[in-house]
This record gives sequence, C-alpha cells and structure tokens, in this order.
Amino acid sequence: MELKNTSPKLNRSLIRGIEILRCFKPGMNLLGNSEIAERTGLPPSTVSRLTQSLVLTGFLEHDKKHSAYRLAPTVLSLGHAYKTGSLELRAAEPLMRKASEKLKLNVGLAVADRLEMVYLESVRYMKNASLRTVLAGQRVPIERTSLGMAWIANLDAKSRAQLLTILKKQKLQNWPSIEKGLYKAIESIENKGYCAAFWLPEISAISTSVHLANGLYASLNFSTPAKSNLNTVLETFSPQLLELRDQIESEIRITLQSV
Repeated sequence: MELKNTSPKLNRSLIRGIEILRCFKPGMNLLGNSEIAERTGLPPSTVSRLTQSLVLTGFLEHDKKHSAYRLAPTVLSLGHAYKTGSLELRAAEPLMRKASEKLKLNVGLAVADRLEMVYLESVRYMKNASLRTVLAGQRVPIERTSLGMAWIANLDAKSRAQLLTILKKQKLQNWPSIEKGLYKAIESIENKGYCAAFWLPEISAISTSVHLANGLYASLNFSTPAKSNLNTVLETFSPQLLELRDQIESEIRITLQSV
C-alpha cells in the first residue's frame, strides 16, 4: 500500500522503494514486478524502475531464471546494525535472558509496525521442536497477540480508535470476538498493568508496556506452554513480568545517562 502523505518534504521515490522492500516477507522469497505492483498499487513501469535501482544499490537480487527478485544480504546487515547499536536492547537483553532462565519461560520484546508486531528481541527457553521458533525481526498479528494488545492499550484514545477502525476494515475472521478481546485487554492493562492472550492453542502469554527512550515504548511478554489454566499462569508470572518491566526501564535510564 502506498503512503498518502503528500508533504513536499518527502521523497516519493524513496517511500515507494521502501514499500517494495516491505513486500518481502517469510514465504515470499521471490517476487516478480507484476506481483510487487499488485501488492503496492504502484504502476508496473514505476516498479520496474525501482526494482532495478534496488538491485543496483544492493538491496535486491535479480533471479534471471525466474524473472523475479529476492532480498539481498544488505538488508540483513541493517538489522544487525540496529541490534548492535540499540542502547535499549543492550540494556534489556541481559535482564530478559536472566528472567527466562530463572522462570523457565520465553521472554519477548516487540514494537508495532502498521498492523503487526515486530520482535526486537526474543529469548526462547522452551526447546520443544514442535513449538515454533521466534526470532528477532519476526512478525506476529497486532490484534491477536498479547504483545499487540498491550501496544494498543498504551495508545492514546484517538490513535487507538483510528487503529481499531483500520483493523475493522480488514474484515478479519471472527472480528467481533477479536474486538471484544481487545477491549478486555485494554481494561486489564488499565487495571492490572498487563494483559493476556491465547493466540496459539499450545501457548499462553501475558504482556505489558515498557518505556524506551525519546518517549517511545515497546511491549514485553512472557509466554509458556498452556499446560495449565490461563489464570494459574497469570497468577504465577504477572508479578515477575511487571518487575522485569521496571528493571528494564531503570537499566535503560542508567544506560542512556552514561553515554
């Protein structure tokens, strides 16, 4: 989808190029110009020009056999540069790892990108191969996960209403139930400081919000196999989740003051 901001300060070609890069997600390794045009809504001639530019600058690779494009290693290096350069992650990761080892559960930190949550860091305690592996950079739905619900709950009223309107327009399956769950999560965050979600049948998770630098924030979660009733999981781990949140926020402040 092409951004509609028409400010003269924006570079439209750059924005369109980034929209093309956004088309590449897990399961979409190779995309042709026609597929990219369909996903972005851009004219085929514009897509052709921009994909050639992205190949020239090292962000895409052209597969001649399939007449399609894939992401180039340069994109991976940007993610690595972010992780190693983020003072917030440098402060949070050791605390997350310590909590994971002590409590024997998974710990994640994520932020929103449009209608998805993107993991900034993920410490996985569970080694069961049947459970999915979650890595930094992985995306999950904003409307179904405790991470996303905590994010939505932390929005101001106007931004939250706008996001819920956009989600409703997506015509998601079981939207009435999803919407009910979102409002329940918002109430839980306001009253208890955390919310819960059963996005996957075998996993239960609870999340809260963590303040980062410059007025930004992320969602912090604990997840564990749902072997017991969800209320038991909450009762067991919610105090530790809020304690970890406070520790991370404190460590971020100390880290930022030292630079």
